[in-house]
Amino acid sequence: MDGAGANGQLSTMAGAHQRARFSVALCTCNGAAYLPDQLASIAAQTRPPDEIVVRDDASLDDTPAVIETFAARAPFPVTFERNATRLGSTRNFDAAIAACTGDLIALSDQDDVWRPDKLDGIEQRFRESPGVGLVFSDAELIDGASSPIRARLWARIGFDRRRQRFWRNRSALTALVPGRIVTGATMAFRSTFRALVLPTPDGIAPMIHDGWIALAIAAVAGVAFIEEPLVAYRQHDAQQIGAPGASRAQRLGLIESATHVNAYSMHAASLGALCERLAAGLGGPQGVLAVPRIRTILRHFDLRANLPSRRLDRLPLVFRELTSRRYHDYGNGVRSAIKDLVS
Repeated sequence: MDGAGANGQLSTMAGAHQRARFSVALCTCNGAAYLPDQLASIAAQTRPPDEIVVRDDASLDDTPAVIETFAARAPFPVTFERNATRLGSTRNFDAAIAACTGDLIALSDQDDVWRPDKLDGIEQRFRESPGVGLVFSDAELIDGASSPIRARLWARIGFDRRRQRFWRNRSALTALVPGRIVTGATMAFRSTFRALVLPTPDGIAPMIHDGWIALAIAAVAGVAFIEEPLVAYRQHDAQQIGAPGASRAQRLGLIESATHVNAYSMHAASLGALCERLAAGLGGPQGVLAVPRIRTILRHFDLRANLPSRRLDRLPLVFRELTSRRYHDYGNGVRSAIKDLVS
């Protein structure tokens, strides 16, 4: 479904009839156990990538050898760089994205398996919707032995029919602010937004690069989703971030859990960084126009992060945000309001 809504139309594909160049930004770190399966699935794409940019984050296992062997026989260019010291996944992805030369950039983890028509399906969605800046899909979950877990990613994070309707009826930005919906392993975006999204701002964890990229692009362009699972998303003990469990709080798909340290401050930090970049013109004219709306959302989370310690003093502030429906747009509605009153 197309999430363009009121975000405007930005025609950024290279020519209406010109074939776009597709880059894959693949980051690795001690991934030798699963990397061959992922590389094989990329090589088997019905629409092959025009290049793969691989950044290895100081692996201590055979990952570099796996990549070099693959690069020697790949039917497309493979650029391989190794970090002398470990950067962490977010900074490593920043570097990989910066080195891509394509019109479209797909992010790739080292331990998944792509469906053969993944790039073809994503490119088709971009071609159909010139105002869309980012596309993502659902994913099937598999275990370390590549066996299906009989679950899908969207079901685990709470991106259900209700939230999809909310997305279509409101906007991608409104749907993305409360929590992590877009997973990097399933996404691709237009490289024209690279100046806006790079580098990933500091201080926005646990959003990391994928959540930030989706949020930033949603402020200035459409974001579309493909309901089919185009990725087999592997769950194993060694991965940095996987699909959440199926507890009630996690099914809501919102970053409001007590396990996160002041999630509201994290939201405010990411929105503040986005305002700065949009005001500086990095999102084009559409981005400048979006700044007042972003600042309104920022004030909501800043207020929630700094509520008075005395519960009675919170009441008028919470009531104002509730009647403005900002609790409904950027949280769980009345449930979020009650949480802020009593916690």
